[in-house]
Amino acid sequence: MNKKPDRWKQRFQNFERAYTLLNRSLELEHPSEIERAGIIQFYEIVFELSWKLMKDYLENIGIDSMGPKGVIRNAYAENILSDGHQWILALEDRNMTVHTYDELIAREVEMNIRNKYFPLIEALYKWMKKESEASPE
Repeated sequence: MNKKPDRWKQRFQNFERAYTLLNRSLELEHPSEIERAGIIQFYEIVFELSWKLMKDYLENIGIDSMGPKGVIRNAYAENILSDGHQWILALEDRNMTVHTYDELIAREVEMNIRNKYFPLIEALYKWMKKESEASPE
């Protein structure tokens, strides 16, 4: 009988694919407006998968969380995240880009993704990768 992998591990696979695409998109040093929109879209996808991945992981260890802010708070409390405040700011930028489009905001968000949020996401990726490799199926 094959044991079904934990839900968080399945979510991690999707997160890893999206993370890779965001990482590759950030290799563009001077993106066009359309490329910038793509970077922001990848970020939105990765961010959504990030908090859902953390939610699944937390549930797997017995911690229920409601909504992205609750998940971020609990992930910080469990030392999954090292900077809960920056994750909340990342959530706010993600919410702003989902509901409006303004080129000045898009440029600012792109810089935040590059300089602030991608390092947070990368740290989460490395933490979850280590957990997934250490945890038997």
